[in-house]
Amino acid sequence: MDTPTIWPIIRCDNTRIVIDFLVTTFGFHEQLVVPTKDGEGVLHAQLRWSAGGGVMLGDRVRDNPAHMELPDGPISVYVVTDQPDELYRRAVEADAEIIRGLNDEDYGSRGFSATDPEGNVWSFGTYVGG
Repeated sequence: MDTPTIWPIIRCDNTRIVIDFLVTTFGFHEQLVVPTKDGEGVLHAQLRWSAGGGVMLGDRVRDNPAHMELPDGPISVYVVTDQPDELYRRAVEADAEIIRGLNDEDYGSRGFSATDPEGNVWSFGTYVGG
């Protein structure tokens, strides 16, 4: 895997549920998970995508001024894959909410969009950029 230089950040009500969903449904890999001091939540996590890139996640901390400065989600993330049909099948099997079905775009991409348990939108497609 390459070293990511852009890390989308997702603040979650229950980061562990989102991590488990992204790993089991779409095949992200846990790189790092730092628990909160009480061990009940996730302070910081990094997930990697096998084709390159990554995403950071962590529980929302309502009384942390640094967290209050940044907006809450949901957010939308696009992920390049050469297996959109397989990921779509896995999303359907996981009962993910499909918000844009598997289709071929005019610009040559094949992909779909689904939400994670906290409403973040994950779009997967073959388009790698121009």
